[in-house]
Amino acid sequence: MAERLTADVALALLCNTLATGAILFVIIVIFAPLSGGHFNPAVTLVMFINRHIRAQHALAYVAAQIAGGLLGVFMAHAMFGETTFALGIKHRTGAGQWLSEGVAVFGLVLVILCLNKARLETVAAAVALYITAAYWFTASTSFANPAVTLARSLTPSFAGILPSDAPAFILAQIAGALVAWVFGRFLFRSHR
Repeated sequence: MAERLTADVALALLCNTLATGAILFVIIVIFAPLSGGHFNPAVTLVMFINRHIRAQHALAYVAAQIAGGLLGVFMAHAMFGETTFALGIKHRTGAGQWLSEGVAVFGLVLVILCLNKARLETVAAAVALYITAAYWFTASTSFANPAVTLARSLTPSFAGILPSDAPAFILAQIAGALVAWVFGRFLFRSHR
């Protein structure tokens, strides 16, 4: 929608940022009682490593996350009269982009680990606000989610990514999650 309403890239990014942050809060609050609010394979990986979820649940969540992302991009294309199946065309690569994705996921996972015992609404608000901010403090606009990266590789829209650039983003995201896990274990070792 933002791409259709303005040619101003900064305004389009702001529109995407606000919509993402708002819906992220809503879906976390709605779905947390069902799944713990698992929408991100990198976060699910850390929750599995921390033994908060079992392997079969982690695999089911990741499958649902990927399927949900794909369904979401196809639905968005259908709603806006675009070709349902298309590939991303926006080139997003290089050390700065990869570092940005690692930083984005590192921060996201650390927020979740730090708020492990907080009320649901607090976690939802913190995650939504973190992602909203990370759109602007990362060079990559903070995809921060391997399932989102896969989905965005299937859209030629403003938010897309060239499919050949997606694997490096996903590796950086997983690396950021694992570094956050290690850092979180160090940070919270006295609270176990």
